[in-house]
Amino acid sequence: METFIQQIINGLVLGSMYALVALGYTMVYGIIGLINFAHGDVLMVGALVSWTFVTAMAGAGMPGWLMLLLSVPLAILICCVLNFSIEKVAYRPLRNAPRLAPLITAIGMSLLLQTLAMIIWKPNPKPFPALLPPDPIDLGGPVITVTQILILGLTAVILAALMWLVNRTKLGRAMRATAENPRVAGLMGVKPDFVISATFVIGAALAAVAGIMWAANYGTVQHTMGFLPGLKAFTAAVLGGIGNLAGAVVGALLLGLVEALGAGYLGELTGGIFGSHYADVFAFAALILVLTLRPQGLLGERVADRA
Repeated sequence: METFIQQIINGLVLGSMYALVALGYTMVYGIIGLINFAHGDVLMVGALVSWTFVTAMAGAGMPGWLMLLLSVPLAILICCVLNFSIEKVAYRPLRNAPRLAPLITAIGMSLLLQTLAMIIWKPNPKPFPALLPPDPIDLGGPVITVTQILILGLTAVILAALMWLVNRTKLGRAMRATAENPRVAGLMGVKPDFVISATFVIGAALAAVAGIMWAANYGTVQHTMGFLPGLKAFTAAVLGGIGNLAGAVVGALLLGLVEALGAGYLGELTGGIFGSHYADVFAFAALILVLTLRPQGLLGERVADRA
């Protein structure tokens, strides 16, 4: 039972990190129908920017929590500028092009960001300092760290803030109007270009936070670290119903739980044939099963095209 509860905790933490990235995916797709495959690499840039700041300030005698706190706005700023530039330069000219063109551009932008990061920060993995108390908190068998508690809390707060933003603010109404019909929204005084850029900026901020939390939890950063979390977060967004904020979080948490439980019990279930590194099999099998039975995702809604 202790192992089961521990894997549940691990799954919730992993799913929370996926959720921060999946929210960015689902917001962009919900408004312009674009799968921004470079989004995971924005996570990587945020983590590396934070690592650069933390290592530069290591000799200043600052407490770890303060260095972490100061690195977050810096990483968010850099990632927001980066994603804003990507949207304006790479995606905006292709907004009315066939869907394959921006998709290929997104993949190319992902490779470009990885290459630039490799040039700037070098290809070798780098240890991310332990900025928060590393000693685990005993929960009567299962354990949890301060970093993991922070990840769970941040995800809950960010989801609540996004739901409030989308449903209760002027920008949120503009987002929903642009998602419904950009041309009609423009006639009603909404500026679709501004709304889309704002969506990319918000998604970049979430990716930056996710990147820092990922680095703090696993203790390492490198130029390819965003690929797999980005792919898993996209999977989570599809699983929950892409375009739906709550669905992205539900899909991410479910994916994290399936992956963690698979890693914990896969060896026992297969008699030692498969190890924990095959846990992705469970994650993508769950995705295939859900999309076979409910193609719009768990919380997705059927959307009819008007003639």
